[in-house]
Amino acid sequence: MIFNKSIGLDIGLIKIKAVSLSKQNNGFILDAFQVMSTPSKGMLSESPLDEAEMAQSLKKTVENLKVNSKNVNIALADSQVYTKVIEMPVLSDKELSLAIYWEAERHIPVTLSEITLVWNVLKRPLKSTSEEQMQILMVGAPTTLVNKYQKILQMAGLNLNSIETETLAIVRALVSSSLPPTIIVSIGAVNTSLAIIKDGVLVLTYSIQVGGNAISRAIETDFGLTLSQSEEYKKIYGFSKEGVGKQIGKSEEPILATILLEIKKALAFYSQKYKDDSRVQQILLSGETARLPGINLFFAEKLGIETVVVNPWKIITNQKLPAELLSNTTDYTIALGLAMRGL
Repeated sequence: MIFNKSIGLDIGLIKIKAVSLSKQNNGFILDAFQVMSTPSKGMLSESPLDEAEMAQSLKKTVENLKVNSKNVNIALADSQVYTKVIEMPVLSDKELSLAIYWEAERHIPVTLSEITLVWNVLKRPLKSTSEEQMQILMVGAPTTLVNKYQKILQMAGLNLNSIETETLAIVRALVSSSLPPTIIVSIGAVNTSLAIIKDGVLVLTYSIQVGGNAISRAIETDFGLTLSQSEEYKKIYGFSKEGVGKQIGKSEEPILATILLEIKKALAFYSQKYKDDSRVQQILLSGETARLPGINLFFAEKLGIETVVVNPWKIITNQKLPAELLSNTTDYTIALGLAMRGL
């Protein structure tokens, strides 16, 4: 039996990606996918004309899926929201709903009246007398930002089924309960998000404002190229150790070193907090920048941890996928995770 279709709509600064999935028995089926360029002003402009252009692009992207549905799941960039995994004594849902606002005031550096606050229990010990505490994921999104997305989706004739953070969508697409302690590093265009997973549960997440665009600008500056040329050089040579690629790699290294430092900080936090448990055993690289040749070897050599470029499409087991998807696997992780949420 095939259930309703679910659409994940990844609204990026550079590209809009849409994925439609169906659930069949215990597996997923890919109905369709689409990718379009994001209008130059994206979601950043307050101009009615720019908002109308954005709405039209979203409408066209979903229409091109041809799946006869207008219900979409979307994500906000991690850099736009306040996300924190916190620990609290074991509480009932009613007690938690009262106590969470006290915690939010401690962890979120803006007035609570300005944000939309949501939370989810990641882990709750069976016994309230246990020394083990609850783990809560707390997310605060600026209410004006949420309203803007709702407005533009409405202008596009789309129905907002759910809204979450990009990291949550990525975790859903990549994580299973059998995963060993893992850090997910998702390198987007303008920011990089980190998430540490233990026993299938998110225990740490945050983002830094460094991404693939910074790598392109570094190459552009060092070699006197145009931005489009530097993008091509980046994709072709990546972080190579030979020939022209070696010179390109020298331009990229300061940016990658910044990401590397943040990974080391996250790993240090994990080691200090979970002293008796096994260390983080693998790094999963996601985002378009993850596909650069040699970037996985850079992190593996610097950290001594197995580093893998993700393939979220592994959830599609009994279906031949288009070559375009298989050659750009990491690009669709967010859209895929969003589509999975609806199922």
